[in-house]
Amino acid sequence: MDTVIVQLPEGEGEGRGGPRLLRLGPGDTADFGRGAPGAPVAVPLPDPGVSRLAGQLTAAEDYWRLSNFSRAVTCVVENMEGAGEHIKVAPGRLGAPVPFEFSRVLLPATRGEASFKVFAPEHAYLDGAPYDGVGEPTMSPFALDPTSKYFLVLLALCEPRLRHASSGAVPGVGDVLERLRPLEACRELTRSAVNYHIDYLTSVKLRLRAGDPAEPDARGGGKRDELVAFALRFDLIREEHLALLTPGGRR
Repeated sequence: MDTVIVQLPEGEGEGRGGPRLLRLGPGDTADFGRGAPGAPVAVPLPDPGVSRLAGQLTAAEDYWRLSNFSRAVTCVVENMEGAGEHIKVAPGRLGAPVPFEFSRVLLPATRGEASFKVFAPEHAYLDGAPYDGVGEPTMSPFALDPTSKYFLVLLALCEPRLRHASSGAVPGVGDVLERLRPLEACRELTRSAVNYHIDYLTSVKLRLRAGDPAEPDARGGGKRDELVAFALRFDLIREEHLALLTPGGRR
C-alpha cells in the first residue's frame, strides 16, 4: 500500500505523464538534497545553496516523518490546504512527524527557495459505526477529509444532482471555480488547481483509475461524470454536506 506520494520538483523527471512521482509504503525512505557525483538522491534539488544530503522522508501508516540533516538550515513544511499553517523542522531534527495531507517542503536556496510536494492520501477515518472496543475498528475505505479543498471540489461537482436527482448536467471546471470562489478558503483557487483536485480524487482518493494524479486526461468530462456517479452511489457526498458551500458555513 502506498501511503506517501512525493512529486519531484518542476523539471525533474517530467515525461508525457507530467511530473514524476515517487510512491512510498510504510517504512520506505527517500533522501532529498543536491546530490553528489556517484551518490544521487531520490528527490533532487539542484541548487548550489542546498546541501548535498539535506534530509530524508520516511513514510508511516497514514503520515510521514521528515529528518533534517543540515547543521544550520531549518526546513519548513507548509500545509497546502491551510491558510499559512506550517511546521518548522530544526537543523539536526530526526523523524519529525508531518500530519498534513497536502504538503510543500521548502528549503532556502540561492534562487529564492527549493521545494517539492508530498501527499499522504491514506489518512484514516472511522466509518461512524458504533465501536465496542473489541478488535480493530472498521475504517472507511475512502478517506475523504470534509475540511479539504478536494472535498469541496467533489461537492460542487455533485451539487446539481444532490439538489435535483433528475439533473443530468455535471458542472465543468469553470462552473466549479465560480461556485467555490465566494468561499473564503477558495478565493485563490485556480482552474489548474481544480483540475488537479479532480485528478487526485480520481486516481488517488477514490482509486477509479490507475496512474499519476497529475496526468492529463483528454476525457475531462467523462472523468467528472465518473466521480459524481461514484460519490453519489456510495453516499460519499450527502445533502448535509451542502452547508459547506455556503459562505461562512461549517468548515
